[in-house]
Amino acid sequence: MPRPMRRGIPEKSRDFKGSIKRLFLSLNKWRYLLIISLILAMISAIFALIAPNKLSDLSDEVYAGLPNISEDNIKDIMANDNISIEDKAKFKEIIDKAKNGEEINSEVMLKEIKNIPESILNLIDRKIDMNRVKNIALFLAILYIVSALFNYVQSIIMTTTSNNFAKKLRSNISVKMNRLPLKYFDSHETGDVLSRITNDIDTIAQNMNQSLATLVTSITLFLGSILMMFITNWIMAITAIVSSLVGFMFMGIILGKSQKYFIERQVELGNLNGYIEEIYSGHNVVKAYNGERLANEEFDTLNKKLYNCNRKSQFLSGMMQPIMMFVGNLGYVAVCVVGAILASNNIISFGAIVAFIIYVRLFTNPLSQIAQAMTSLQSTAAASERVFDFLDEEEMSSEKNITKHLDKSKVKGKIEFKNVKFAYNDDRVIINDFSAKAMPGEKVAIVGPTGAGKTTMVNLLMKFYDIKDGDILIDGVSIKELSRENIHDLFVMVLQDTWLFDGTVRENLKFNKEGVTDEEIMEACKTVGVEHFIKTLPGGLNSHIDDSESVSQGQKQLMTIARGMLENAPFLILDEATSNVDTRTEELVQKAMDKLTQGKTSFIIAHRLSTIKNADLILVMKDGNIIEQGTHDDLLKKNGFYAELYNSQFDTITE
Repeated sequence: MPRPMRRGIPEKSRDFKGSIKRLFLSLNKWRYLLIISLILAMISAIFALIAPNKLSDLSDEVYAGLPNISEDNIKDIMANDNISIEDKAKFKEIIDKAKNGEEINSEVMLKEIKNIPESILNLIDRKIDMNRVKNIALFLAILYIVSALFNYVQSIIMTTTSNNFAKKLRSNISVKMNRLPLKYFDSHETGDVLSRITNDIDTIAQNMNQSLATLVTSITLFLGSILMMFITNWIMAITAIVSSLVGFMFMGIILGKSQKYFIERQVELGNLNGYIEEIYSGHNVVKAYNGERLANEEFDTLNKKLYNCNRKSQFLSGMMQPIMMFVGNLGYVAVCVVGAILASNNIISFGAIVAFIIYVRLFTNPLSQIAQAMTSLQSTAAASERVFDFLDEEEMSSEKNITKHLDKSKVKGKIEFKNVKFAYNDDRVIINDFSAKAMPGEKVAIVGPTGAGKTTMVNLLMKFYDIKDGDILIDGVSIKELSRENIHDLFVMVLQDTWLFDGTVRENLKFNKEGVTDEEIMEACKTVGVEHFIKTLPGGLNSHIDDSESVSQGQKQLMTIARGMLENAPFLILDEATSNVDTRTEELVQKAMDKLTQGKTSFIIAHRLSTIKNADLILVMKDGNIIEQGTHDDLLKKNGFYAELYNSQFDTITE
């Protein structure tokens, strides 16, 4: 079935809120761990909010213990009759030195304090209460340690939860893949499906781990800092908030514009991965047809689209940090200026200014963190939307009500097609009205031009597709009354497209079959003529192979045929199984097929009509219908379409 054109890129998420809501509903299994983690993150943030107040108390305690000389202190000292005239004169000299106009320079006073007479120093000396300072410092240390501990525990919980959720999603996709009809994979690029399983799920897991707790912590710090600022001083609170309002406006504008680019990025990543997989799989064809330039141009086009989406999304999200840094610095300046004015008028203490500087940081930093978390949530929504779209794909029809079962050891081997009709869609009818019978042990060949419906018939027989009308009977039992698993268990299928997985030769040959001895494996290999190749490998059956070019196409085909021989099933399907082997090997395979088909009802699809001369029944298909049927000799005598197909092979050779 031809592959459709690549899907267009959506301008925006179809349902951003719905995707996020469904994502959290999918986390229901871990809801208690999530709640605990988020509570710990919130408590950690609350502790961070309490700390500035205690730091303010510490600053005030230290400041209160420093010498404080004011005009009133000077007047009281100079009027004190218990102080000698000499001491007063020396003190006045120090004061005049420290004065800068009407103000007293505190730095000069601290340097000259050792020169102040002891009689005067005793009156102005203010000692720091070290016990209280130690208690406050100890409380702050415990507060910060507990806050860090809570943050550490919640990080472990979030990491565990996000990874377990990603594991569950991958498992769900794995199960879903086995429930999807073949038409889904015929109409979707492999790379795009792989991108959903890898990139999109990784995006969900990483963003959950990094953003969810950060979002809760940031919101707690943001709201808590506002509350604490108003409790401390409402004038400075309004100053800090007003100076940061510009951050809200920029954040809203950027969030509104960046969402669609994160959606596009995920889609374009899937398109690029699909194209890379497609070109890599057929790189020999690309080179043979000098298609490198065209492939590179298409790759550059897709790569540029992904680049543009990445550039725009990352640029917009990257703007958040410098904007919020500017807002934070503006807040510091505003708090320092207003705080200095209020402190000079004795409205607030020095410690309150220290606390407010920290609160401004706790107020502005969460804004950038919230913005980044929201950006990550947009990326998460885009990725989860693609994953959920895959999980929501229409599955194969349910087989819960199927109770009949055919034991392959008792199956006789009769198959009947009764007026079978099938269409991929209303505009593309493949099988019009197909009827045929295959008796037990018969070798049935299906031939016809490309697009006649040969492979489609096999797909219907294997229940890869559901027939639209008519029926297929196995030993008189409709395949509609049999499960797909039961039907697949009755068939051995050797396809034109070979498949070897990453593993040993033994594992490849006895795929999904237990209790097979090495002797049985080697006997099957000997029958199809691949025994010598396996013996030449360094480890024999223990040699490690995969689906790379290290094994020739013909050897791969022989090994897949040997795999089919090891499966003891009553039916056999050979779909162009000898198309990738040379003439000499084909003769060996043909003899092996004769042995393989003994006692089995076999369906052979072949373009090389010379390979099906000994078939018991040949079905000639054209445009979805059987137009001729009979043995090879009978069909040649009819001098019809089959004879034309058969003779055309020799005409081509003659020419």
